[in-house]
Amino acid sequence: MRASFPRLLRRDVIYSRHVPNIVDSGGCISRHAIGGRAWSFTSSRWQSHLRGGNSLLQASGIRDNAIETSAQSTIYALSTAPGKAAIAVIRISGPACATIYSSLCPNRPFPKPRTATLRKLYEPHQPATESTILDAGALILFFPGPQTVTGEDVLELHTHGGPAVVKAVLGSIPRCVTSPSSSTRHRIRYAEAGEFTRRAFMNDRLDLTQIEALGDTLSATTEQQRRLSVRNSATTTNGLSTRYETWRQHLLHARGELEALIDFSEDQHFDESPRSLTDSVATQIRHLRSQIGAHAQNAIRGELLRNGISISLLGAPNAGKSSLLNRVVGRDAAIVSTEEGTTRDIVEVGIDLGGWFVRLGDMAGLRVFGGEQTSDVNVGVVEREGINRAIDRALASDVLVVVVSIEPSTDTGTAELRLDHSVVETARRYCERTEKGTVIVAVNKIDHIPSGSLPRRYVDALTSAIPGLDTAHIFGISCMQANAPPKLGLDHDPDPGNIQNFLQGLISAFKAMTTPVLPSAEGAGDVLDQSIYETSLGASERQRLLLEECSAHLDGFLSGLERSGDDDIDIVVLAEELRAAAGCLARMTGRGEEAGDVEEVLGVVFEKFCVGK
Repeated sequence: MRASFPRLLRRDVIYSRHVPNIVDSGGCISRHAIGGRAWSFTSSRWQSHLRGGNSLLQASGIRDNAIETSAQSTIYALSTAPGKAAIAVIRISGPACATIYSSLCPNRPFPKPRTATLRKLYEPHQPATESTILDAGALILFFPGPQTVTGEDVLELHTHGGPAVVKAVLGSIPRCVTSPSSSTRHRIRYAEAGEFTRRAFMNDRLDLTQIEALGDTLSATTEQQRRLSVRNSATTTNGLSTRYETWRQHLLHARGELEALIDFSEDQHFDESPRSLTDSVATQIRHLRSQIGAHAQNAIRGELLRNGISISLLGAPNAGKSSLLNRVVGRDAAIVSTEEGTTRDIVEVGIDLGGWFVRLGDMAGLRVFGGEQTSDVNVGVVEREGINRAIDRALASDVLVVVVSIEPSTDTGTAELRLDHSVVETARRYCERTEKGTVIVAVNKIDHIPSGSLPRRYVDALTSAIPGLDTAHIFGISCMQANAPPKLGLDHDPDPGNIQNFLQGLISAFKAMTTPVLPSAEGAGDVLDQSIYETSLGASERQRLLLEECSAHLDGFLSGLERSGDDDIDIVVLAEELRAAAGCLARMTGRGEEAGDVEEVLGVVFEKFCVGK
């Protein structure tokens, strides 16, 4: 059973004899080949080798002055929104912070660290007179590295927010060099989008999961999005990065047990047989796979919070879909008319509903066409296309709101529930989908019922027509009553038309859809803490895909072990599956020897960041 296997690489030892193209355009040591695989190291880590005089680097012909790092450039940017405001914050990061301060505030003592200091800002390299003042009253804050947001010296200028003042100060910063001929002119430049956060990553101040959570924080528009982002934007005991690193360490330990069989089985005596040892490792892997699977499911639920919950209003013409949309959004977003077929295309409105961001879509009313018209009016080509789009949108939505109505019977004159065949059939197809959604029924025009409440026979008819429909998800509403002028005095109705009760039902459904999934109790031990799995709601799509890839490797390990007999266990293949699974977890945070080349990931992570962050 002896076989060679790639051992774990120590970060403080460099195994490559030759490192071609080691410096990228950003001044970071990007990648080199070890065993045919790409590995990534940040410049700060490699600098420690250079300072220590690493012989392998010297033998490769790499000189200290040949490596241009972020420490050799200073970046600056406006961190607040452009335009007229009370104040503007200009952030500067890099080794030239002291030079910039001395140029803008000549003959003034350097501010104490982390202490706001009032200063006048002057044109650099000009006499400090009234005619050279850029801003007569700016607050200066200096944060010495490495305990800063970027890991470098940071200088913040809190100036007046007038556009002319901001433009003048920003234009003066790159001129803050000792002389026009100074070789350091290129060291002060305007920052690229997300470059401050990129430097925080390169200097080990943030990992990729925290950066992605920071991006969510910046783009959050609803309360639930804010809560989702702040869970993982800081290093906490149950944060995603801590959880991923814990799992990675478990895999490394399990892999170490298997590699012991590879390296020492012929030289040492083991108390356990290979089968007993691999079965013990398999128990750990099953436990870990259960946790990772729950996190992957929660990441999908978290996407509903991050990207919004898609809601479709499905119903027959004149059932009240457009009226309901207008009542929910609080404005006339859709045309309301007694003429059938007025809504042809999908009218989608994004709103904050109880802290959840939802994308509410009103669609064409469904009616049968193609030789089976339900009315004497022919369905035109445009309306047919609108109906087809409505059905597609309904089947792809997260929540399907089926709008039916109560109409007076032409025969008896009594109010009867109108159930359109096309609407019911589409609702049934929605319930049969692989991806289970939520169906809510809004029974409009309950003002036709004297009691104002739904008769039991209506509820039974709906549950019979739509299999799996929860009776708690059936609401009687009246858009006409909701749209009527409010009554005063004793006749005042706090919820006209029962619209608020309907919205509370939607919010309850949102809570159920975004509640974190817990792993199965089998082997879960003491980790069934919901707060732990709430953090997994913040996992990005990139993390979810890596979690699924990690689970696939763990499944490969378990299936490979099940196919093996007691005497033909291929330890090398099993250990390789664990190595690949650990690599997926390392790539989530961008840390660890298995993280690979993170540069290709950084572009995706930072593409939504603004300049100045």
